[in-house]
Amino acid sequence: MKLIKRKRDPIDVNLTPLIDVVFLLLIFFMVSTTFTKESRLTLQLPEAEGEAVAEQKDIIEVVVSAEGHYVINGRPLVNDSIKTLMSAIAEVSSSDSQLPFIITADQDAKHQAVIRVYDAAGRLGFTQIGITTKQTAE
Repeated sequence: MKLIKRKRDPIDVNLTPLIDVVFLLLIFFMVSTTFTKESRLTLQLPEAEGEAVAEQKDIIEVVVSAEGHYVINGRPLVNDSIKTLMSAIAEVSSSDSQLPFIITADQDAKHQAVIRVYDAAGRLGFTQIGITTKQTAE
């Protein structure tokens, strides 16, 4: 007795439902994600050309050393925390946020230290903020 073998269909994996689920998950995560608006820094960069401007008496200058230490108008701070920095700036400025504010940073200073000064000045309401850099003696 001869048996007839049936042809078997090849086994296929249907990927269409899987792709549908992946796209639905992608759409869900895109819709449910919240985007935060990052604050942007606006800087007054020093110009290379120009005439010297008369020096002002009432100015706040914060010097950032290469090690990240702060000196405000010639007075070094006890520590480098932002609370100490903000209280020292408020004391020197007598809470007058209209004074010109200059940040002088060593070229080897970390960006975080400079941004901390910029952030402290912004929190205290200063709008005239300028940034300079020290050049090392050759």
